[in-house]
Amino acid sequence: MKTYRRLFSYARPLGKFILPFSFFTIAAAFFSVFQFALIIPLLNFLFNPVNTADAARYAAAPEFSFSANFFKDYFYYLIYDFKLTNPVYALYFLAAMIVISVVLTNICRYMAQRCLVNTRTLLVKRLREALFEKINHLQLGYFTKEHKGDLISRLNTDVYGVESAATSSLEVLFKEPSLLIGYFIGLFVISAKLTLFTLIIIPISAFAIAAITKKLKKEAKDVQASAGRLLTLIDETLMGMRIIRSFNATGFILKRFSRENDFYRKASLASFKKRELAPAFSEAAGVMVVACILVYGGGLVLSADSSLEASAFIAFIAIFSQVIRPAKAIVVALSNIQLGQASGERILEILDKPVEIADRPGAAELKSFNHTIELQDVSFAYNEKQVLKNINLVIEKGKTIALVGPSGVGKSTIADLIPRFYEATSGSVLVDGRDVKDYTMESLRSHMSFVTQEIILFNDTIFSNIALGAPDASMEDVIAAAKVANAHDFIMETENGYNTVIGDRGIRLSGGQRQRLSIARAVFKNPAILILDEATSALDTEAEKAVQEALNNLMRGRTTLVIAHRLSTIKEADEIIVMQDGQIIERGSHDDLIEVEEGVYRRLTQLQKIA
Repeated sequence: MKTYRRLFSYARPLGKFILPFSFFTIAAAFFSVFQFALIIPLLNFLFNPVNTADAARYAAAPEFSFSANFFKDYFYYLIYDFKLTNPVYALYFLAAMIVISVVLTNICRYMAQRCLVNTRTLLVKRLREALFEKINHLQLGYFTKEHKGDLISRLNTDVYGVESAATSSLEVLFKEPSLLIGYFIGLFVISAKLTLFTLIIIPISAFAIAAITKKLKKEAKDVQASAGRLLTLIDETLMGMRIIRSFNATGFILKRFSRENDFYRKASLASFKKRELAPAFSEAAGVMVVACILVYGGGLVLSADSSLEASAFIAFIAIFSQVIRPAKAIVVALSNIQLGQASGERILEILDKPVEIADRPGAAELKSFNHTIELQDVSFAYNEKQVLKNINLVIEKGKTIALVGPSGVGKSTIADLIPRFYEATSGSVLVDGRDVKDYTMESLRSHMSFVTQEIILFNDTIFSNIALGAPDASMEDVIAAAKVANAHDFIMETENGYNTVIGDRGIRLSGGQRQRLSIARAVFKNPAILILDEATSALDTEAEKAVQEALNNLMRGRTTLVIAHRLSTIKEADEIIVMQDGQIIERGSHDDLIEVEEGVYRRLTQLQKIA
């Protein structure tokens, strides 16, 4: 229950919902028992003649006292008063009481469910928000290890699993026990001997049901994990449809999906068998208990020295038949709780992950960037693999620094260390002479814009994509940014101009158009520091020319770090840093580096035929 205590903390204050829920649940249990208890006077009224003793006992109204006997005697006083004067009125009275008790039962049940739904929806809202917020604060390295589909599954399927379990746990704690207690109080009042007999039989089936539900947790985890893998496969297939078909990999993908889908089916089937076996066994056991009660209780009625009347025995059977429903509901709820616990543990697994990169207490705001970005003896390792080794680099304000070298030498890692997407394993990253860890991340990143090879656009309007993070942006500012990025003309040719929705990841635009939108987004932010990571490498020559012109407009007057494979785009850089195996092996201007005999940069320019 530790998992549920933590999960329910997200629905605080619980008392606001639980107290009225408990009240209405107890009231519903009372009226539910009362409506079945009315069977006794109804049957006596219909089949038993008025005897002298009862007529004398209920001839006058009893003196008031706050006790069950007073209300019982007063109720029978009313019935006998009607019965002696006009029997039809007594029948009307009993029928009206049954209707009223049924109506009140259902009103109280409805009100209890409203309280329960309030708790459940509040829990889901806060839990999903907490999970989404935590995912957004985890360092970027986490997402290279986790399947996207699994994270989506936790945000969706697992949260709904907890929602169902939350309902079930509240029902197990309050609703169904209240009904059971109410029913058993009514049963004890009718016949303590017969009720004790039922309490001997019931626990036998309860132990068997508990053993079944205990095994549900493992199957539930398998089902949820498989659901996450399926979502990942679906997402990868939809995004990579062009590649899949171009490599004739459709058959491979279908088989892969079929295998995972089959595993999901088998895991779901195993979970279903155990989940549904419990309530089925519970209902069968309940029927067997009723049969035993019929035999034993019928014997008591037929016994000459028994005080159990036939009408009371029929009421007992009617009330006990209602015991089966909450008992079965408890069994189903226990099954859901086991399933929900598996979902809850998967959610808490994310919530418990430490946020490795966070603002220090008392971190200062970076008001403006005025001097330099500096890396001092910076090293970085990822999963024990050394990526950077003792990097020393100074980027002065207004200068353009280019990083070149083979893939995997750490160029992008340097770019990620400056805005604190990652933390250096050793050494320091300084902005204006102060460690970036001493600044708040929001203020640090507010002075930076990024244009990367992987173009990230959202299924929204062109306006919203350019003005990302600025809901109050003006159309004039967005248009100005688009013009600097050479994007305004093609935007105006789209169906609705700046209000055109561009589809998932901007699929309705060409590669060059998407890149120019990302540049416009960077321009709109008006950053002091610009980081360009392979911004033109995925474009054809014509698109590259338009994008490069937009980049030149963007870079003008800004401090820029450029990562490029196409050396023609960085010839004018103030300094070119050549990297190899996580280290800086050459540095200087383009003209200086091409003069270095046996130099790596000179060889690269010769390969790309750059003068």
